[in-house]
Amino acid sequence: MATAPTGPAYDVLVVGGAGVDTIVLVDELAVPSGDFLGVPPIRDYVAHTGNGVALGFHALGLATKFIDFLGDDPQGRMILDRYAAAGLDFSHLPAPAGTPRSVNLVDREGRRFSFYDGRHPHGLRLPGSFYLPLLERARHVHISRSPHAEPVFADALRLGRTVSTDLHAWDGEDRSAHSWAYGADLVFLSAATVGERIPAVMRQILDQGRAALVVATDGAAGCQVMERGDSGPRHFPAVAPERPVVDSNGAGDAFLTAFLHARFSGAALEDCVLAGSVSGAHACGSPGTHEELISAAALAAAVERAGGAGPGPAASVR
Repeated sequence: MATAPTGPAYDVLVVGGAGVDTIVLVDELAVPSGDFLGVPPIRDYVAHTGNGVALGFHALGLATKFIDFLGDDPQGRMILDRYAAAGLDFSHLPAPAGTPRSVNLVDREGRRFSFYDGRHPHGLRLPGSFYLPLLERARHVHISRSPHAEPVFADALRLGRTVSTDLHAWDGEDRSAHSWAYGADLVFLSAATVGERIPAVMRQILDQGRAALVVATDGAAGCQVMERGDSGPRHFPAVAPERPVVDSNGAGDAFLTAFLHARFSGAALEDCVLAGSVSGAHACGSPGTHEELISAAALAAAVERAGGAGPGPAASVR
């Protein structure tokens, strides 16, 4: 007889996506003439998508476990210090090429362009001996779009775990994203690259994969949501930010965590979208990436101000 998993149960296991952003504030997302431009102080932030999702779920009161590769370098130590201070449960394996980094340009309107240095060697994968004991104790798993996280899909399916992912700016064609696009139950992506083709790409994800729901975020234009069985996506407008927009880094992760937090509590689709939109707008009001995370109480209050009724202070995954 197999033994039952031991240790605490996790609402969410987040796999992959830790790194450091170097943010450069510029007037516009363009290289000016000449060879020099003075800018405000350039700062490093603990960042990347798995980081934002894990810290976001943790701030909303969900029991969260985060796993990844991490370098033995200043960036890795910066990440470990941040998680220790936040109380985030994080385990890692040594990253042979060091900690991933990004250099992000952010303009006066808070828009960003990212130069991403993933740096993990081709073929690097998380071993089952590392993640399986944690996956067995998790109710839901979020798999970041990192090649080393790909093996988790098959085991999550075998164990009956629900899976979410974020495709970011997938164009609907790059085959390297197929495991994520077609292997997750809940798929988020950005409409930035796809543009007018987004309804077709959302339909493609539903028709060729296992997703029950696809959400395409589009910044100030709001988002589109399509569920299995829908004839087409539904558009939802963005909410008005309650404070000036200074930096959109991390807004997509904030949207995802609040949306899923509401969904895990059994909220209606419209309330999930509103929670995500409020959280995403909140993230744009602070500089840096994932520096100011919304709590469940603050989210509920902001949702109420925006005209909705959010979930309770904390919602365990069902």
